[in-house]
Amino acid sequence: MEATTLDVLKFPIGAFEPPTTITTAHIQTWIQAIENLPKVVFDAVNNLNINQLDTPYRPNGWTVRQVVHHMADSHINAFCRFKLALTEENPTIKPYEEALWAELPDSRLPVEVSLQLLKAVHERWTAILKNTSPADFNRTFYHPEMEVNLPLKRMLGLYAWHGKHHTAHITTLCKRMNW
Repeated sequence: MEATTLDVLKFPIGAFEPPTTITTAHIQTWIQAIENLPKVVFDAVNNLNINQLDTPYRPNGWTVRQVVHHMADSHINAFCRFKLALTEENPTIKPYEEALWAELPDSRLPVEVSLQLLKAVHERWTAILKNTSPADFNRTFYHPEMEVNLPLKRMLGLYAWHGKHHTAHITTLCKRMNW
């Protein structure tokens, strides 16, 4: 089936498809992506003005500002879930309504607030990731909406993808708009 324009706008780098076998090389690449994300996002939005930040990346989509705030919200949750799985036996995580979070008043704050937050969370997360044993990457948490136990190594890949996915929303918009 051919992808529609909306599909391409929603998933500019494609959907997350974890490898069948997650190797040490995958884990190292994903840790590097987590470590680099704050700078990559900063570079993507650094020269955008207020009107550009308040432009949706697709019809009926979030604005660039909301995307940046969403990444901070989502990655804070991921960081906490990672720590829970490292310190508890298969904890059940708390899902949240990300679309509703993106409508709360803090989603209208300057993007610099969430850029600082991403930088701090990712610095702490990277410190943990670089010191997580291969066996601990097999630890899991239970996701009640998905009804599945997720191993940390898969979650790491998902969030490495997640950062690239949302950054691509911003960079492809900039390219389409010739910003």
